[in-house]
Amino acid sequence: MIKTALITGITGQDGSYLAEFLLGKGYQVYGLVRPTSTPSTLRIAHLIDKVKFISGDLGDMVSLIRAVETAQPDEVYNLGAMSFVPDSWSQPEKVNDIVAGGVGRLLEAIRMIQPDARFYQASSSEMFGEVLETPQSETTPFNPQSPYGVAKTAGHRLVEVHRRSYGTFACSGILFNHESPRRGLEFVTRKITRAAVMIKAGKQDRLALGNLAAKRDWGFAGDYVRAMWMMLQQDEPDDYVIATGEAHTVRDFCRSAFRWVGLDYQKYVDVDPAFFRPAEVEFLLGDSSKAKNVLGWSPKVKFDELVRLMVDQEGE
Repeated sequence: MIKTALITGITGQDGSYLAEFLLGKGYQVYGLVRPTSTPSTLRIAHLIDKVKFISGDLGDMVSLIRAVETAQPDEVYNLGAMSFVPDSWSQPEKVNDIVAGGVGRLLEAIRMIQPDARFYQASSSEMFGEVLETPQSETTPFNPQSPYGVAKTAGHRLVEVHRRSYGTFACSGILFNHESPRRGLEFVTRKITRAAVMIKAGKQDRLALGNLAAKRDWGFAGDYVRAMWMMLQQDEPDDYVIATGEAHTVRDFCRSAFRWVGLDYQKYVDVDPAFFRPAEVEFLLGDSSKAKNVLGWSPKVKFDELVRLMVDQEGE
């Protein structure tokens, strides 16, 4: 029997990798896309003829009900969000409505129309914020330091409430930073890899960044969507930290990217206070032991390999 999946955020980095993965598993895939005059389908251009698209918005309950009615999904993956953390400071109400409220609306739509569907929520390491212990696991207290982190925490709690109150098969993946050549250009990793290639080619002179000492647990998005699917194949729903267990600074990322094109990053990278967050999250490091032991998941792509993959594809 062919399974059906509905993916919100299908045009984003994770959505595109997940759609590829599920199609490879023989799924029929539906993608929720916001109604706009110029839809952004660049990341899924190669999948246009393989995915069924449904117009909808996480901010609109009626459209979510219609999407669930249309897809009749066995699995729902909620990857849609305003995921660029700095924007959450300038649009906190909108971020809360989409990132937190959208979870509640989608869970309600599923409960009303397709209560047996299995649900995956993309939670975030930003919920840990100013960390209270290192490394961070499923039992680490949340201490978010941005409107985005607060909204993600609220969405995460809504998943727990539906699981307890209605018996919904709902899982949250607490994903640490995961990157790829499909990452948006506004994110620091793409800013770095793009700049390294452009500077090498003589098309850019300098790169301005914020806190080079900030430390993150960076993995490959293609590895992380595999974990999402694995969560929904278990007998019981639960939450899992997905991470590499290795932390690297923004400076390390610069060093690796520029070295791969034969340059010394120190000659080209400037620190600009304008790029510092109002409340900086200095250090995130995940403990994915539970995912390894229960799901059998582990990352395949290492840090330097990830950086090189991104740099190489910048040049294509």
